[in-house]
Amino acid sequence: MHIKLFHLWDISGIHVEDPGLKKYVTLTPVFVPHAAGRNAKSRFGKTKSNIVERLMGKLMVPGHKGKKHKLTSGHITGKGAHVYQTVIDTFTSIERDTKENPVKVFIKAIENAAPREEITTIEYGGARYPQAVECAPQRRIDIALRQMVQGAYTKCFDSKITLVKALSDEIIKSYRMDQTSQAISKKLELERQADSSR
Repeated sequence: MHIKLFHLWDISGIHVEDPGLKKYVTLTPVFVPHAAGRNAKSRFGKTKSNIVERLMGKLMVPGHKGKKHKLTSGHITGKGAHVYQTVIDTFTSIERDTKENPVKVFIKAIENAAPREEITTIEYGGARYPQAVECAPQRRIDIALRQMVQGAYTKCFDSKITLVKALSDEIIKSYRMDQTSQAISKKLELERQADSSR
């Protein structure tokens, strides 16, 4: 018997093509992606959580914007049942628009939106310089998920667009490498800055 995600989508035949992300994107077949915090004990424990559960976690706490350390989680503040239904509705919308398995579309969107390089600041002789560094695989996924969720929240905040529509659009645009997606535009901007700081 095939275990289908949310009893709707078969994820057994989906593979991660990016060799750097293969070990960090978990696609274990589960009915409900909810680990109840059992993977939170170790430093890289979140790698063991299903990737769809990590999206649900980001929807509950979207993370900081820029370097201001200002939490932008005013929209959904940890209501699990709400997030669960939002993800199902989003994936249903993606399936309707692309006629493909929405989990496969989501995985490809993460691969496309995950930045390979970023910049850090180094201090040398009292002066600060930007320095290009390679982005760790776990961080690449975190950045891609954060930008997708924050991009969706920005579009649906104070407008008639629903979160489901905004999030499905963001994922589909990332899947198609469309630069109007926040995740893709931020990735290109970050890589452009790293390129000039080599």
